[in-house]
Amino acid sequence: QLQLVESGGGLVHAGGSLRLSCAASGFTFSDYHMTWLRQSPGKGPEWVVTIDQYGDKTAYADTVKGRFTISRDNAKNTLSLQMNNLKPEDTALYYCARGGRNTLTMRREWGQGTQVTVSS
Repeated sequence: QLQLVESGGGLVHAGGSLRLSCAASGFTFSDYHMTWLRQSPGKGPEWVVTIDQYGDKTAYADTVKGRFTISRDNAKNTLSLQMNNLKPEDTALYYCARGGRNTLTMRREWGQGTQVTVSS
């Protein structure tokens, strides 16, 4: 049974950094692309970044390119997101999801989320 548990969110000032983690279990982690999504209050979910199953290929939304870095450790079944130079518009609930960009519409493939709040 799929289980994804995000952690590492918090409150940070604009320009600061946070590192999110996602612990995966219940499936063969190394077989899947993995994705970070986010959702701000009153808005629909937004795709942020996807990494392939080997950690070799990544794709970023333009809004985070150059500031966020995704990585994975297949030996530890963990997914990470390093977020630098955070902006108030990055404030959202961040989810890790099993799969690629299409997981945007597949809520059952997401974790429970971790809140990131960026103050100006």
